[in-house]
Amino acid sequence: MSVIVLVLVGVLLLVVGGCVCVVWASRGGSPRWVRVVSSVTLGLAEVVGTLARSSGKSRSGSGSDD
Repeated sequence: MSVIVLVLVGVLLLVVGGCVCVVWASRGGSPRWVRVVSSVTLGLAEVVGTLARSSGKSRSGSGSDD
C-alpha cells in the first residue's frame, strides 16, 4: 500500500471517530474526553466550512470562463 493511502485511511478514521464522539456527546452521559473530542471536531468543522466558503467566493469572483 502506498503511504498516501495509509494517510488518507488514518484521516478517515479520525473523522469517523470524531463524528461518533459528537453523536455520543449529544446523547448525554458521556465521559469528559468524549465531550472534548466532540468540541474539537465541531470547531474544526467550523474552520473547514469557513475556509471552504471563502475559497469558493474568491474562486468564483476571479478569472473568466471562456
